[in-house]
Amino acid sequence: MSSCSASSKLTRIMTAQVDVQLAVDDASVPPADDIAFWVDRAINAAQRPSGAEVSVRVVDAAEMRQLNSEFREQDKSTNVLSFPAGDIAGLPADAMPLGDIVVCAAVVRDEAEEQGKALTDHWAHMIVHGTLHLLGFDHVDDDDAAEMEGLEAQILSAHGIANPYADH
Repeated sequence: MSSCSASSKLTRIMTAQVDVQLAVDDASVPPADDIAFWVDRAINAAQRPSGAEVSVRVVDAAEMRQLNSEFREQDKSTNVLSFPAGDIAGLPADAMPLGDIVVCAAVVRDEAEEQGKALTDHWAHMIVHGTLHLLGFDHVDDDDAAEMEGLEAQILSAHGIANPYADH
């Protein structure tokens, strides 16, 4: 579980419980507190109750490729995958596991460079995007995509990050 921290620019009050697991040694990965912060911002912006539990695992390209192949039948690495928890019998009433987010550090780093985006901004976007998937948002059709992308842009904009879809 990630603890709360304060920075000189921003006070971070966390309402979600976020477990960040680093399965890769990559200097481009933001601190666990930053990852937890973006999960929390997405949950709050989607107006979900506090107390949600999310695990975020940061992996290398090989592990992401294996997961993407197994769960999405795509034999390639990808930036982020989300695995909603669903209903889990026997949990206490106050437990609210949302699920797991897996992020590939190498893909996020390469995409940020290719797209000319600040690495920290792209990480924020990927964490927000993955969290919204856990909350039931999707981008399968145009209407759903517009809703999800609009919420992503709103969350990021509230923290000084440009709309990641503005050039698309």
